[in-house]
Amino acid sequence: MAPANLTRRRMITIAAATAGSAFLSNGRRTWAGEAVRWRGSALGAQVSVDIFHPDREEAERVVQVCLAEVRRLEEQFSLYRTDSAICALNRSGILVAPEADMVALLKTSLQFSDLTDGAFDPTVQPLWQLYAGHFSSEKPDPAGPPAERLTEALAKVGRSGLRVSDERVALLRHGAAVTLNGIAQGYATDRVVDILRAHGLSMTLVNMGEIRALGARADGTPWRIGLADPDKPGALTETVDLVDRAVATTAGAGFRFDPAGRFTHLFDPRTGRSPALYRTVSVVASTATEADALSTAFSLTPALRIGDIAAARPGVHVRLITSDGGLRIYGV
Repeated sequence: MAPANLTRRRMITIAAATAGSAFLSNGRRTWAGEAVRWRGSALGAQVSVDIFHPDREEAERVVQVCLAEVRRLEEQFSLYRTDSAICALNRSGILVAPEADMVALLKTSLQFSDLTDGAFDPTVQPLWQLYAGHFSSEKPDPAGPPAERLTEALAKVGRSGLRVSDERVALLRHGAAVTLNGIAQGYATDRVVDILRAHGLSMTLVNMGEIRALGARADGTPWRIGLADPDKPGALTETVDLVDRAVATTAGAGFRFDPAGRFTHLFDPRTGRSPALYRTVSVVASTATEADALSTAFSLTPALRIGDIAAARPGVHVRLITSDGGLRIYGV
């Protein structure tokens, strides 16, 4: 049987970072001690919050504020909590008087869907349910679910079947379901950064499944982030430098339903299959929300179209590792 709490393997790591030193918003160096750190899980990923602050008691308080916000967002977006708002929506097909964050993230998801010609689609959850059910059964067919089951699942998928307003969220197709797993971690990362800024912090690294740098390191150099090799545990394909930027990496190898890797967590909403266009797709952007959504969508998008979209998005930088190991770079 497949585990009940299925998670994507981490595709980004902190390749190098200073363990001490802090700046407040006036840019003055005030402390060179150890960070107040929290490690745990949220939204299906291992996450961390490191606070560099001259007052340890205040740092611990800020960490708790961040964690409370993350837990609040889990109550909205987590598919791993049966009492979450998104699970309630998927069970009943309607969510009345939704929270502002749910409305905002669903509307943002639909905007990214429009931008990427439908490659990013929050309604692909029936495909996940189909493949998870198939491959957790006894002696599953390695060729995947039967064609008729795939057709049934695809009939439930489609952004046109999702209606979002401040008053309600509705799924128009019977059996439809949504997932925000391709964007919610980025959104949570950005919310934590907002909290840190509001508390006067201007130098840290936030890791909520996607990574966003707040400022630079203590010596003024960028934070260095490693992009993991999906086929070689512990190895990196390359590193990227961040200052006030975010990075997200998506790879089919992040979760495979079958040993051969033909069926992964990346679903083309048009075919229901998992294309293997690239080994990894990494996106650097000004927010983790954008980096997260685009890395997901670009995994299903032809390279020329990726180039067009990146060129039209200020500050977006895309690095593709092709199936034969080549590197392609788009954007600035």
